Amino acid sequence: METEKTSTARARILIVDDSSLIRLYYRDILQRGDFEVEQAINGIEAMERVLALAFDLAIVDVNMPKMDGFSFIRALRSGAPAVAVLPALVISTEASPQDREDARAAGANFYLVKPVSEADLLRHVAVLTGART
Repeated sequence: METEKTSTARARILIVDDSSLIRLYYRDILQRGDFEVEQAINGIEAMERVLALAFDLAIVDVNMPKMDGFSFIRALRSGAPAVAVLPALVISTEASPQDREDARAAGANFYLVKPVSEADLLRHVAVLTGART
């Protein structure tokens, strides 16, 4: 069952990463930036969340168990129109030009290499959600 975003103007961000430390780091930064945050540990869990809730952005790791980040983004892009347009920011330790090309081919909007500073994360999130930081 798909539900609408809350009545607040805060953007809702989905963090998709199998590392609890990374999810906590992003969550703390985003909550201080006045964003609502949900989390998923892999692409399958993330897909369940985007089908149940409206999000403004997904922050996605590449290497995860069960369903990797590129597979998740491809599933988004081939899904229902409501989820197919969800912006995706890939943040990964993979830094080769081929990794960036693979992200673009999957449908990612931006690709950053870990570690990502608080300022860079907030700047990219603001661009992709239209939020003011």
